[in-house]
Amino acid sequence: MTSALPRTDRGRVLLVLALATLVTLFTATVPLLRDWFDLRVYYGSIDSWVHHGGRVYDYRVPGTPYGFTYPPFAAVAMLPMALLGLHAAIAVALLLNLAALAVVLRLLAGPDWRRHGWYDWTLITCLLVLFEPLRDTFSFGQVNLLLLALVLADATLLATGRGRLAGVGIGLAAAIKLTPALFIGLLLVAGRRRAAAVATAVAAGATALAAGVDPDASRFYWTEALWDTDRVGRLGYVSNQSVQGVLARLGEPDRAVWAVAVLLVLGVWALRTRRAAAAGDWTAAFALTGLAACLVSPITWVHHLVWLLPSFAVLVRAGRPRVAGALYGVLCTSMVWLWFDDASGVDGFLGSNTYAWITLGLLLWLPVGQLRPGLRTGSRSTSTTTAAPVPTAPAISPASLQTDPCTAAATAGGVVIAGRAGAGGAPSEPTASTFPADPKPQSSSERASSYTADPSPS
Repeated sequence: MTSALPRTDRGRVLLVLALATLVTLFTATVPLLRDWFDLRVYYGSIDSWVHHGGRVYDYRVPGTPYGFTYPPFAAVAMLPMALLGLHAAIAVALLLNLAALAVVLRLLAGPDWRRHGWYDWTLITCLLVLFEPLRDTFSFGQVNLLLLALVLADATLLATGRGRLAGVGIGLAAAIKLTPALFIGLLLVAGRRRAAAVATAVAAGATALAAGVDPDASRFYWTEALWDTDRVGRLGYVSNQSVQGVLARLGEPDRAVWAVAVLLVLGVWALRTRRAAAAGDWTAAFALTGLAACLVSPITWVHHLVWLLPSFAVLVRAGRPRVAGALYGVLCTSMVWLWFDDASGVDGFLGSNTYAWITLGLLLWLPVGQLRPGLRTGSRSTSTTTAAPVPTAPAISPASLQTDPCTAAATAGGVVIAGRAGAGGAPSEPTASTFPADPKPQSSSERASSYTADPSPS
């Protein structure tokens, strides 16, 4: 099979052009059926607030019940949109997400990123376009990729021995959206109290700034909107791939059951992240925290699962590219939508929660502490002459310097893997491709919102 793949630069250019054409056609049709809906929520809320004297949390996209659900600081951070038209805001959002993706890939690849030339990175980009959470992040105009970049910046600071500067990214991310607040818990579990204090101070300062800008909006959010689950959406909607979503599709409304499940998840997370941090494996510690955050949040829409990207990088680094490729391939298929209408029965229980099972499996079995010999990232040295540790990165064989679609294989968080691809078949069409378009692409009047402030478990 590999003998038929291009070995010359000319052949590789032709292959890349063909793949780029297919990817362009795909992204210009299927994913963009989301029609930038979440971005239009942000833009409409800011426009109403700044130019029409409206309140941030009162705005609704015309013809829908959906409005702004993030903390007030998110609205303050989005204020520059008031200077733009809608189409300009869409263009800026695309550029910001592309920049965030580049930062995420760079941070996950570590110091070996220079080893890979244009061919490898082009193949990675084409594979990433197929990843359902990522393509939905772009086509909804979502913010999760930007938050992931902020959080991973702190992971890199810790991994390179510059922990004194860590915490700012996590604090900002937590002020914009509540889910990343669990990374403050990671810092506490890992014994990085200074970084935890910095993150908490930044988050509190940003929240206080928002309260100063619009006291009424802040009061409404923290006393009413945060606790009103109807503003978020229907918990049983198939896009909700959290523990709460699994229970809701089972018809289990008891919050006590959910609370017990959340405590179990957090217990596993605390044990495993403590072990990873003790080994200096900050990439794994942050990957595990992203997994746990997706599970314990009451709402984890499919596009929130960009937080799984670091887990694939860890699998590759641990020498498990086939596992990474297989799981990544499943997350490209949009298969949970096969149970959109009916999630009953054994097949519905297993199939409609596929992404949640993957997240849970990674939380339980993701390799931790398996660093290359002599590399303990973020460990404290007793020598004043020892060079600061470098970020973790997967070991890449020399063969990966001349890769092809099968031998450059599975991408895991943007890292090219030596070995044959483990990914499954070509992805099926996403959410709206098999159902009539609604005013909100991923929902009808009875379906859940595609965005959420991800209120903390209560």
